Amino acid sequence: MKLIVAIIRPEKLDDVQRALAERDVYLMTVTDVRGCGRQRGYTEVYRGTEVTTRLVPKLKLEIAVNEPFVEATVEAIVHAGRTGDTGTVGDGKIFVLPLEDCVRIRTGERGADAIGP
Repeated sequence: MKLIVAIIRPEKLDDVQRALAERDVYLMTVTDVRGCGRQRGYTEVYRGTEVTTRLVPKLKLEIAVNEPFVEATVEAIVHAGRTGDTGTVGDGKIFVLPLEDCVRIRTGERGADAIGP
């Protein structure tokens, strides 16, 4: 089992969800987050004053998958989350972490059975 944590642009959520659904990955948690990477924020003019925003709005997806779904999940996020053909700075990151255990609260199932359908 793996926990896939992806940081993506908010406007890419629908595309990513659609790409994941095509690969039978439906279960995820989505959180509004803010952060900065190589973008280092942006500057805009608001009411005649220049304002620097250092933390850019992003979405964090947390997806628990069984081993056979890891590569398909990562591939779906990469292709659907990328801006344009080659991508741009700020498209996000994907982290794949080992998942020691999972428990479905309703039934008490543990491990891979708790993640699966």
